[in-house]
Amino acid sequence: MLDDSFPTMGTVVRVVRDRHGGVEVASVFAEVDHRLSRFDPRSDLSRLNVDPRASVPAAPMLRAAVAAALRAASLTGGLVDPTLLVSQRRAGYSESRARVKAASLSRALGSAPPRRPARPDRVARWRAVEVDDRAGVIRRPPGVELDLGGSVKGWAADLVAARLGRHGRYAVDCGGDLRIQAGRGAPWEVRVRHPLTGATAHTLVVRSGGVATSGIDARLWERNGEFAHHLLDPATGRPAWTGLIAATALAPTALDAEALAKAALLSGPAGGRRLLAARHGGVLIHDDGGVEAVDALPARDRPARRARPAYYDIRRATA
Repeated sequence: MLDDSFPTMGTVVRVVRDRHGGVEVASVFAEVDHRLSRFDPRSDLSRLNVDPRASVPAAPMLRAAVAAALRAASLTGGLVDPTLLVSQRRAGYSESRARVKAASLSRALGSAPPRRPARPDRVARWRAVEVDDRAGVIRRPPGVELDLGGSVKGWAADLVAARLGRHGRYAVDCGGDLRIQAGRGAPWEVRVRHPLTGATAHTLVVRSGGVATSGIDARLWERNGEFAHHLLDPATGRPAWTGLIAATALAPTALDAEALAKAALLSGPAGGRRLLAARHGGVLIHDDGGVEAVDALPARDRPARRARPAYYDIRRATA
């Protein structure tokens, strides 16, 4: 097996694959970082955000990534909202914190406000964003800026997996968002890290699909005597303190797993439990350090879901 690790996209990427899987994965992640980083004013995403036009020409990769972010918003009813960039800056997340040591999670929990589940923003600005592949443009009301940080790591893992798919066995880990295929070998064991202790909180056994963890510990900072993190309540635009410090979700793709993990954490213990059970299962880690494994309900017991638009097509990024 080939085992490559390298820093990119403000995180560390690891790709394990069969030796005959001759795909240069580092260059794929480098292009994603170059085109989609909100911290680089030269990126396609940054140029889109400052463009005053309502309809902006956009390259295939940017269109595909924005479409993926819209799928994540649709999948979660707007809890994962790509239009919160202004609120992110207001909270103190105006530049990359990849090389900044996170604040103490224990101290943050001790001074955090009363816990409550997050809610979608009633305005739902993400619904006004449109990707038009035929015209090659992205449309959104002027002034609506997009942040793809809530979806791009899982989407990038899926993008690389699509190129490795014919090569059998692989695991693509983009900063904790994984796309896995066991091929003819044994299932992969995925260890979920406990954010308070650093120990393994739970081990998942996965043959194929996506696994993602969302937590408040990695990007946690202290500002003006208050602690903040990057997972915002869309209804308030402020960091969400919900009673959960991490959530891990399973799904068919890394994009969907990432969206479900974030939505589960934002939903709080009861809501997160319902969400994971109604989908594909996962793991919740509570403020007090308690670990809760959530099994997916049998398909016959899951609530019916409305059909969603097919926003996400990995082929768009390879055009």
